[in-house]
Amino acid sequence: MPARTGVSSLDMQACRIRFALFALLVAMAGWPARAADWPRIDSAIRRDEALEARVRGIVAGMTLAQKVGQMTQAGIQAASPDDVRRYFLGAVLNGGGSWPDGAKHAAPADWVALADRYYEASLATGLAVPIPVLWGTDAVHGHGNVHGATLFPHNIGLGAARDPALIERIAASTARAVRATGIDWVFAPAVPVAQDLRWGRSYESWSQDPALVREYAARYTRGLQGRFADDANAIATVKHFIGDGGTTGGQDQGVTRAPLDELIEVHGAGYFGALAAGAQTVMVSYSSWVDTATGIDHGRMHGNAALLAGALKQQVGFDGFIVSDWNAIGQLPGCSNARCAAAVNAGIDLFMVPEDWKAFIANTIAQVLAGEIAHARIDDAVTRIVRVKLRAGLFDGRKPSLNRYAGRIDALQDRTLAREAVRESLVLLKNERSALPLAPGAKLLVVGKSADNIANQAGGWSLTWHGTGNSNADFPHADSILAGIRAVAGEANVTFSADGTGVDAARYDAVIAVIGETPYAETSGDLPAPGTVRHTDRYPEDLAALQAVAEKGPPVITVLVSGRPLYVNDLLNLSDAFVVAWLPGTEGKGVSDVLFAAAGGRPVRDFRGRLPFAWPGVACPGPRASGPNGAPPLFPRGYGLRYAKGATVPRLPLDPARRCGLVQPPTGSASWPSE
Repeated sequence: MPARTGVSSLDMQACRIRFALFALLVAMAGWPARAADWPRIDSAIRRDEALEARVRGIVAGMTLAQKVGQMTQAGIQAASPDDVRRYFLGAVLNGGGSWPDGAKHAAPADWVALADRYYEASLATGLAVPIPVLWGTDAVHGHGNVHGATLFPHNIGLGAARDPALIERIAASTARAVRATGIDWVFAPAVPVAQDLRWGRSYESWSQDPALVREYAARYTRGLQGRFADDANAIATVKHFIGDGGTTGGQDQGVTRAPLDELIEVHGAGYFGALAAGAQTVMVSYSSWVDTATGIDHGRMHGNAALLAGALKQQVGFDGFIVSDWNAIGQLPGCSNARCAAAVNAGIDLFMVPEDWKAFIANTIAQVLAGEIAHARIDDAVTRIVRVKLRAGLFDGRKPSLNRYAGRIDALQDRTLAREAVRESLVLLKNERSALPLAPGAKLLVVGKSADNIANQAGGWSLTWHGTGNSNADFPHADSILAGIRAVAGEANVTFSADGTGVDAARYDAVIAVIGETPYAETSGDLPAPGTVRHTDRYPEDLAALQAVAEKGPPVITVLVSGRPLYVNDLLNLSDAFVVAWLPGTEGKGVSDVLFAAAGGRPVRDFRGRLPFAWPGVACPGPRASGPNGAPPLFPRGYGLRYAKGATVPRLPLDPARRCGLVQPPTGSASWPSE
């Protein structure tokens, strides 16, 4: 157990002076921005002087060991409730694929029981004023780690919906689900403005439009947090500060090269919206920043004092706390996962060190005593953490199981809302030969690997980190896209063949091909050069399935399940209608809702989605899906057809490029620009 280390008032005064000098040096040396560059944000959660007095009293009564414990976040797989008690841990988390007792199908009651044990342990530390522990989770499209929870479309699909009110309702639903499992802190919203869709986290980006991202971030924060006046409210985390969606080549954890004004105006938009709405925590990005206007390499964000302590806290005025990402401090020069004075001094307040938390506590205490970290910096961090916990109502004396949603399976499910979100997110790129809507009673052939695969339609961050290792049985309150088609058309009218072979497509009135990407998350989902963004390069089975049924007589309707726009000219040419379903989550019936007509032949529902990102027409697109020499993308951002407003898509040229960096003009188009 760490020693309880006291600090004299003279030592504390000296530390405060040193920290003030440090802040002044940050402002004078290496400061990348003028004060006017960063907008001052007035938070919807106002400063409360009575609460501030409580914070000061609590922090003043703490030892150094207790303070550093509060700054530490451990994984539930590596820290027991007794560890929370012994080491004064301020927070725990369950990472993607981390569940109570390692049980993937743990029930809501199991989650709540563990939350109660952590909470009770945090009140038994011997602190003069016990400080309840926070539990954080990645609930990025619903409560994705929990068996049986409704999963909404990923952010990119919600961006296509262009419905801010819908975003707020989804956030509120997610907060209820999280509180039903005893958890009070959500690592969302993610607000990247992705620039290169080779990035494997592109589906976590709402749009290339910073204005939409800013509005969505505000509405999501309001829906999730409210004013902490209801049992359904949870703490929001806006992430990842800053520029994670702008890395060169879409490389995860890479380098964002941009002038300061672009960093602020484009990549900062979501933060300004979320912080104005009252977001209480900010998570730092793994990425680095090079200011192209000055040529200065500012290094990893986790060590960037000018942007964290300077811009975010001082200039923007953020008074919540900053949390590191998973073991990200270990990437800083001279640091490890268990030791990093540079990150503490840069302004990070809470440290996500899931396995190495015990060594981190010991090392940080030693660094403070050695003068590498000022006591005042520790006080600032703990003040912010305690402030947020007070604002969020954690000191109200109620353990998690006393929340009115605790353990309620119905609070984990919001299927009607999720189905609505799927309908709104669908984008129609092509509709010829009157392929859609499908007539009632039509005989349908359904093909494609993703037609009856809920894991594929849910994508990453679904039960497991990357969304892999799951089957339909792991999603008990869900429908595949095939199930939705059968429900509308009737079982007897639908034949399914995953690869389309061995079936005579000519015998059917229409063919529906449901194809697309398989699940991935950060890094594993990247498409690094020299690879292309051609879908068929990675999934040739999808092209084969379409070739097996195309041009046999009946129209072919392709439904693409994908976390990003991709080069699909070959697939578009084989399709009479083409629907982008993004990653719709657990409500596959939302897709079939829009594909069919009523008895009179009129569509039951129309397509409403519009592209949140431009769509590439070449295998090696430039920024924002541009073609060679800056040629326009195949479909611009905002494109999306309606039943009443169609457009002809001519037969598209096929780009033969197999390696990016060696782009060749596509065949069949003499007018196509060349490099």
